[in-house]
Amino acid sequence: MNSASSRSRTLKAVGALSLAAATALLMTGCGQSSDSASSAATSEAAKVVPQKQTTSPSATAQLTEDQQERKTVLDATKVTFDDAATTATGEVAGSKLVELDLEGVDDDDNQSPSPTATGSPTGSPSPTGSPSPTGTGSPSASPSADGPVWVAEVAEKDGTIHTVRINAVDGKVIEARVDADQDADDKKQTADWLAQATQTPQQAAKVATEKKKGTVTSVSLDDNDGKGVIWQVDVVGSDWRKTTFDVDAKNDTIVREETDED
Repeated sequence: MNSASSRSRTLKAVGALSLAAATALLMTGCGQSSDSASSAATSEAAKVVPQKQTTSPSATAQLTEDQQERKTVLDATKVTFDDAATTATGEVAGSKLVELDLEGVDDDDNQSPSPTATGSPTGSPSPTGSPSPTGTGSPSASPSADGPVWVAEVAEKDGTIHTVRINAVDGKVIEARVDADQDADDKKQTADWLAQATQTPQQAAKVATEKKKGTVTSVSLDDNDGKGVIWQVDVVGSDWRKTTFDVDAKNDTIVREETDED
């Protein structure tokens, strides 16, 4: 009896150990299977759910409204300031450039006086006091359907102003006309200012772009507070900011420089 009981207890103990081992193995297997399934599910979810973007906003998204406007117009412009100036003066025999402006670039801010101190050609009176192109039914500040436009004012020897509009994409002349509302005093004022300007607008533009690399978008003849005349040159840099230079029209010296941070 004692021997049988001992064997019985031994078998029970071995059975219990075997059962425990089997249970542990089963649980381990289930855990691995569960972990594998969980990993697979996570991997599949990662393919579907986009990862959080860590890249910084694009340069375009950081531009101000004015900078974006300049970029839009200049990206579409193919004709340079120099070429537009040559085309404008070639349209009127013996004429000289008084003002040249790329429509759609800082038109609202461009309030610099022209030779008669009455405004620029982008929405305010022209050098002779006559309405400018945008004041007589020309396209608004933004580029037209045909693209951006250069607006030039050139003057004959007697000071008579002609407005010449040039397609800034193909360089073709859109319109050339004499400004109607000019009187004798207006013409004399323009002729006198041009006589004082011994340096050309192209020379002034070169001085400005040597100081700041960029694209010339406007050049106009202006009074320097009674101290002679200046060429006022706008240059837009690679950051799409505009810098205005006042360049002495007699000696090409920069007398003022201002950058628009907008």
